[in-house]
Amino acid sequence: MRFEGLSNSMVILNKIYTKTGDDGTTALANGKRVAKHDLRIECYGTIDETNAAIGIARQWVTIEKVDAMLAAIQNDLFDLGADLSTPPPPDETAQSDDAENGKALRIVEAQVRRLENDIDTLNAALAPLTSFVLPGGSKAGAALHLARTIARRAERLMVALAASEGEQVGKPALKYVNRLSDFLFVASRYVNDKGRNDVLWVPGQNR
Repeated sequence: MRFEGLSNSMVILNKIYTKTGDDGTTALANGKRVAKHDLRIECYGTIDETNAAIGIARQWVTIEKVDAMLAAIQNDLFDLGADLSTPPPPDETAQSDDAENGKALRIVEAQVRRLENDIDTLNAALAPLTSFVLPGGSKAGAALHLARTIARRAERLMVALAASEGEQVGKPALKYVNRLSDFLFVASRYVNDKGRNDVLWVPGQNR
């Protein structure tokens, strides 16, 4: 996922390799060069990994409304990558959800609310759980669980970035990635015949 020279209105990819990263550095969207192991790079790289995992999961999802929700999330994750790749300048607070400030593409509260509504829609059809769920039940369910665990890793990295001295991460971005893993959990149950094909954890079963 490359966001060098990103514009809110246009993305032009003329050349795939640039050789500028041969020294182990890469550019943020504002042009600043940092090490490829920089925590901010780790954050949006892991968001990209989450997106790829969702793309694989969609190959097995046959429920149209769930697939549409996942398609919207994939687009949101590029917004989130753009958000993370653009550190807020001193005159812009990372806590703002004002998408019209013209300064950078940011995740906004409306995207968080949509995700919450999708969670509530799917969860309303599920029976309450009596134990933890083991990843599996179906190919789609297992793939969504894998995407969920990657999303959780992305969240941990983002929280670490937000806690780092001199760094900022927007509150809507942190909320979104937190809700995302919740959505993927609920979606995994929904595609498992609304939870009927879930595999439940039996504590101590094999002792």
